Amino acid sequence: MTAKSAAAAARATVYGYPRQGPNRELKKAVEGYWKGRVTAESLRETAAGLRRENWQRLADAGVHEVPTGDFSFYDHVLDTSVMVGAVPERHRAAVAADELDGYFAMARGTQEVAPLEMTKWFDTNYHYLVPELGPDTTFTADSTKPVAELKEAVAAGHTARPVLVGPVTYLLLAKPAPGVAADFEPLTLLDRLLPVYAEVLADLRAAGAEWVQLDEPALVQDRTRAELNAAERAFRELGSVKDRPKLLVASYFDRLGEALPVLAKSPVEGLALDFTGSAAANLDDLAKAGGLPGKRLVAGVVDGRNVWINHLEKSLATLASLLGLAGSVDVAPSCSLLHVPLDAAAERDVDPQIARWLAFARQKTDEVVALARGLSHGTDAISGQLTANRAALEGRATSSLTRDPAVRARAAAVTEADARRAQPYEERAAAQRKRLGLPLLPTTTIGSFPQTTELRTARADLRRGRIDAKAYDERIAAEIREVLRFQEEAGIDVLVHGEPERNDMVQYFAEQLSGYVATQHGWVQSYGTRYVRPPILAGDISRPEPMTREWTTYAQAQTERPVKGMLTGPVTMLAWSFVRDDQPLGETARQVALALRDEVNDLEAAGTSVIQVDEPALRETLPLRAADRQEYLDWATESFRISTSGVRADTQIHTHMCYAEFGDIVSAIVALDADVISLEAARSHMQVADELAAAGYPNEVGPGVYDIHSPRVPDADEVASLLRKGLKSVPPERLWVNPDCGLKTRGWAEVRTSLQHLVEAARAVRAGLPNA
Repeated sequence: MTAKSAAAAARATVYGYPRQGPNRELKKAVEGYWKGRVTAESLRETAAGLRRENWQRLADAGVHEVPTGDFSFYDHVLDTSVMVGAVPERHRAAVAADELDGYFAMARGTQEVAPLEMTKWFDTNYHYLVPELGPDTTFTADSTKPVAELKEAVAAGHTARPVLVGPVTYLLLAKPAPGVAADFEPLTLLDRLLPVYAEVLADLRAAGAEWVQLDEPALVQDRTRAELNAAERAFRELGSVKDRPKLLVASYFDRLGEALPVLAKSPVEGLALDFTGSAAANLDDLAKAGGLPGKRLVAGVVDGRNVWINHLEKSLATLASLLGLAGSVDVAPSCSLLHVPLDAAAERDVDPQIARWLAFARQKTDEVVALARGLSHGTDAISGQLTANRAALEGRATSSLTRDPAVRARAAAVTEADARRAQPYEERAAAQRKRLGLPLLPTTTIGSFPQTTELRTARADLRRGRIDAKAYDERIAAEIREVLRFQEEAGIDVLVHGEPERNDMVQYFAEQLSGYVATQHGWVQSYGTRYVRPPILAGDISRPEPMTREWTTYAQAQTERPVKGMLTGPVTMLAWSFVRDDQPLGETARQVALALRDEVNDLEAAGTSVIQVDEPALRETLPLRAADRQEYLDWATESFRISTSGVRADTQIHTHMCYAEFGDIVSAIVALDADVISLEAARSHMQVADELAAAGYPNEVGPGVYDIHSPRVPDADEVASLLRKGLKSVPPERLWVNPDCGLKTRGWAEVRTSLQHLVEAARAVRAGLPNA
């Protein structure tokens, strides 16, 4: 490619950037505020400093237009609810008394008031807080946050573009508020919401915004004609607002499909499209639609969700193909960089060969800038970067680190029988009842218990050599004994060892499987102040030796009650890792499944009677387009069954899922054929139990009755009420009693009381059953 005048104005930009800071300063400040150690003023100063650092780093890297409004104390969808005045009635007094405390009350709840429901942001592992709306909802504009952050950036000398969740996506993500009919459609509120957006846009224009980005990722999903008509109306009306900024409507995570011509014809000045992965189809669709004459196109050609270096020459070819299809072509990642870690250069312990293949947010920013320069000035302007990129890509493709012939041969030899239990559920259930001897409504927890400061300190001390392995093991053993003692005293029926030795439910296993790479600083926000370090799938996967047998058998030796073996399932091991992009996901999932099968079989051989293989990510990884889903569900459910189908009839297999919309994967949940599944249900008021019953789910289920993502301690009556609601959908012989999720993020004081209430409620409801 040579320099072309048409591309001379190509600019580099990003849609959003990691919020936490290089050392998770935001997490520490927010949690310090919750504990009363940090003032509101200090918290806001920390946040402002992080924003300034991000904007300056982006500008120094060569980004021409920095985003504002992408920063959040907790969640950008919650910020949008505040911006449009959609504060639930139960939180209004708290918000009126103190805006910041009220904001966190909506996110986390209080002892008196439940928080907003939380679920996954499309098919990512980021969680957003679900807006609660009803036919009586009124909207009012509050531009304080977006205007203030824009002014901060402008005052610092940056060209800035505010980023807002678009009105159509906001409404499509919302749910009927408690007490509102379940068939209420929040999108019917669009005509009320648009004037509020118009007011916010006018405020941003008055504050100096030339462009405002409206994120509409919901339009990459299958949409009805009525929904597309609503989008057409929304952008026709916003486009006609006087004294507004130019509008850039952004979509990402997949192809726009039938929504593309709707947006292309709308009176907005620009579109931002994803051109990575399956969204590469946007290129042909754009050409068929006649392009975007006179409009700005922001081309997302750098994968914003994975950590591999970009294929610069391929991206330049895509960009070249886009020239002539739009009035101008700018360069960006495919989506916000919120979904990747901050800086690959901080990873000193990664194999140098693999390190050359990695690009985190800072490196992706550099790639975007290089591509914009190459598009504007030709390949000679970035020849050195192209040469280095070509060598790194070739090195990865030919490296022995990525391929293990033995692993590939084993995966190829899997048969259909390897993915099926030898006995049907009815026979297994009878054998398990005889072996386990559990009461009706058996109680259990999901797996983890609080990860205390002492446990984290012990892990840090071991890493730094301040204690030896023997001292560390003694500390873990003592914690396991304490967790078991508490559960026995509380009256829980099926125990867990509490996972004190585990740092994260994916990372812990990744560190023991060949083919995975763990990071030291690769933090990514999951929700609020919860950050995880997703491991990186760099090569073929195998299990060199048992991973959980030692501590599981130790725990079982301390008690007569059954102790669950706890594993993370193959789909979740992929979903919560950065996966390979050089082979189909199904192939990688089968490799992980076989490694886990070995672990399951080892646990059974060691006497473990109940084994839980968690798949909380099964729903979140569901492709956004219906046409792509069956293929995914086929390999996803098969991989789970490969993991779990090698055991006897009287070994009980559990699985767990949380914080997702389960209604559209009920058939897949059935296909897993787990003996028991536990799911999030407390915030959604047992909705999943109704969905499973409506689908004829035949096995046992534990819809969660204790919301662990809130500091609230539910009383026994509240738990009992949820159980009775669950019993309307699930018969008592198939209903379990458990929290929504693991307890690692909670404190011991609230866990003790909550679980005691859980057991008390189970006993009370059990006593009222005819066969108790």
